[in-house]
Amino acid sequence: MQTIVVDVAKTDPTYFTYLTEMLERGNILILEKAPFIPSDDDMAFMRGIKQTAFTGHKNIAFKPSKDKVTGTAGADAKSAARLKSILMQYSKGSLEFLTRAFPRYASVWKVDYATYRPVEEEGRVLPMSHRNDLLHVDAFPTRPTHGGRILRCFTNLHPSKERVWGTSGSFDDIAKTYAMDAGLGKVSGPIATAKRAAMRAVSGLGLKIPNRSAYDEFMIGFHHYLKSSEQFQRDGRKYTTPFGPGATWISYTDQIAHCVLSGQYAMEQTCIVPFSAMLKPELAPLSILEKLAGRQLVEVKMRNAAPLASAGARSM
Repeated sequence: MQTIVVDVAKTDPTYFTYLTEMLERGNILILEKAPFIPSDDDMAFMRGIKQTAFTGHKNIAFKPSKDKVTGTAGADAKSAARLKSILMQYSKGSLEFLTRAFPRYASVWKVDYATYRPVEEEGRVLPMSHRNDLLHVDAFPTRPTHGGRILRCFTNLHPSKERVWGTSGSFDDIAKTYAMDAGLGKVSGPIATAKRAAMRAVSGLGLKIPNRSAYDEFMIGFHHYLKSSEQFQRDGRKYTTPFGPGATWISYTDQIAHCVLSGQYAMEQTCIVPFSAMLKPELAPLSILEKLAGRQLVEVKMRNAAPLASAGARSM
């Protein structure tokens, strides 16, 4: 894994193609000063926002499809309105940059949540499956992506403190070592296939049951498996990457096993990019897992489809 500093002044399409390939190879792109970072006044306001401990939400989230913010129970109306406005502006600005940098993605992606993470990550008390300090790959618990990629853009709003990530080796290496133990053979086998078919039949009766592919089922399980694996948590971290105050970084977090070692006050925008938009599809987790499994994990018609409507992500 490499960290690559983005020259925001460049407009050459070949440069953006280079950045796209670097992303798909499992690297992190860094903007030392993003053009869409909130103003100093807005950042100071955001740092004053307190997330209620028992709202049932891991982060504060702006949901574009519903035009609402969650995770701010108890905030007064004026503060809630300003918070929503700042999240909307960040979402708009980051998406404008991502669209310019990755036009092959922007025409087909699904815009997901913009979130704010006000809580210090070091020592944060959360259930294991929600912990950010454990190495993991991101996956959606309630919405199947059918091989779609989780593209995320983060910004550190802390005035003086770095946000520090730990990351592992390549997805290819991690999958070769852990995927079969994590259940790759089972989710692609006949019993699991029959079970998914039955679930699809039940969902036809009006019940809200995700239409998961074998890939989606595995990735959700892999997220949990990696977090609970003592061996992976002990031996998996290869790199420590600090992101300074005001820095922005972009990565495919379904591909990079990552954790947050420390940091407070961060914003983030997620987009789901269909597998069919990949410049290097052979490097995507779906391709790597299908090669290991020796069988197709997503129907061709689904891997080429646009992502479904947002429903929340299991994320860091």
